Amino acid sequence: MSNRVRFRDQLQRNAVALISLVIAISSLGYNTWRNEASEYNRNQRLISIEVLRNVGQLQQVIFHNVWEMDAEDKGNPRTAWVYVLAIRDLSQLLDGAVSTSGDELWKVWDNEWDELGPGNESYERVTSALGTVREDTHALLRSLD
Repeated sequence: MSNRVRFRDQLQRNAVALISLVIAISSLGYNTWRNEASEYNRNQRLISIEVLRNVGQLQQVIFHNVWEMDAEDKGNPRTAWVYVLAIRDLSQLLDGAVSTSGDELWKVWDNEWDELGPGNESYERVTSALGTVREDTHALLRSLD
């Protein structure tokens, strides 16, 4: 009899330890992946909420301008640039069509902001672009797990 322990015998003796090691490494890999995915989704949600908040504030400025004819105070379209730029910048951090619709809103606003009026084409184009940003952001939020 040889004092050498065969490889197969060592595997049998240490099977539980080897299986535990494989399970531990697999669990660590899954946990890391899940944490990364959760953090990514959390960031997408937070940015989406900020985009929606800025869309609402921009919509409020537009309503004050168009329906209350208050272009000097609450409805000043120059102050709305802050919201438009924030939407464009934040939308670039989001997945899907939101980045495209954020850019499109900026382009529409750049062309139409000084022509806003009740029921005119500028108002329609701006509110349509705002609606697209809102819809795309909601679609992104629904797609997150």
